[in-house]
Amino acid sequence: MLRNREILTLIITMSAISLAAVVAAAFFSHAAALIVFFTSVMLIGCSLLFTQWRYREIQKLSGYLRKISSGDFTLDVRDNKEGELSILKNDIYKVTFMLSEQSTLLKQDKIQLTNAISDISHQLKTPLTSMMVMSDLLNDPKLPLQKRMEFTRNIRIQLERIEWLVSSLLKLSKIDAGTVQFKKEEVSVKRLIQKSLEPILIPMDIKEQTISITGEDTVTFLGDLNWTAEAVINILKNCVEHTQEGGKLSLSFSENTLFTEIIISDNGKGILKEDLPHIFQRFYKGKNAGEGSIGIGLAMAQSIIRSQNGDIEVKSEKQKGTQFRIKFYKQTI
Repeated sequence: MLRNREILTLIITMSAISLAAVVAAAFFSHAAALIVFFTSVMLIGCSLLFTQWRYREIQKLSGYLRKISSGDFTLDVRDNKEGELSILKNDIYKVTFMLSEQSTLLKQDKIQLTNAISDISHQLKTPLTSMMVMSDLLNDPKLPLQKRMEFTRNIRIQLERIEWLVSSLLKLSKIDAGTVQFKKEEVSVKRLIQKSLEPILIPMDIKEQTISITGEDTVTFLGDLNWTAEAVINILKNCVEHTQEGGKLSLSFSENTLFTEIIISDNGKGILKEDLPHIFQRFYKGKNAGEGSIGIGLAMAQSIIRSQNGDIEVKSEKQKGTQFRIKFYKQTI
């Protein structure tokens, strides 16, 4: 403590004031001088003891901060007493708790990033390997024309699959990073349904499926038309893929004072009970998933809907069909 220049300055100042007071008191009487001297010594001693105690507390806090910098967030220095040091201790604890939370989140992000890279590598490995094999076979000049056309078509299908995967992952990464600026416009649900059905009509026609649509033209919600259409398209694709030829899809929408609701149903083979809790997880493929399924469409749909103050839930029974229920809340809940 005495190595501190501020403390030495304080001691010298107090000693000089005390000496001046003793000298002044000596002009009146020796007794007064003695009283002033002993009083000054006691005051200086009390001040030094108090300062020494404060420095010990500050040293403890310095040691605590050094442990925090080394990654130890388990210490608790909260103090419910009054005073500046107690306030400082509580503030340090709050910052420590915040740093601990951020450290945990960063670790989770690293784990998720590692898992995502692993999943992406796995998804890309199969089509890339397949294309490499087919490209080697195409180099054979004796390969029949029919096989050559078949391999070329398969390579194109695999390339389209990779293109869709990369595009979807880029969209998901933007949503996760919070860089997507979702519009907050009044969107007609009827217009949303029309836009979402456009890319689905041909696959439905091929499988001779039908769809029924019910809802008032005045039903609206506050959101982004294009991004929401992306979500609904992925849900409709899932329904079409898991519904047999000649199957039926139904789509209804309504609104009340709390939310706007869109219900998409099919009479397909349904989702197994053990798969149901996981269908919105990225790259998860259930037992009934199609051969070309990647397991990212429903995950992206959920991310888009939840980013617009909405929610999605699913109900399904084996061989009886699946129902997706989308809600866009009118106020933040």
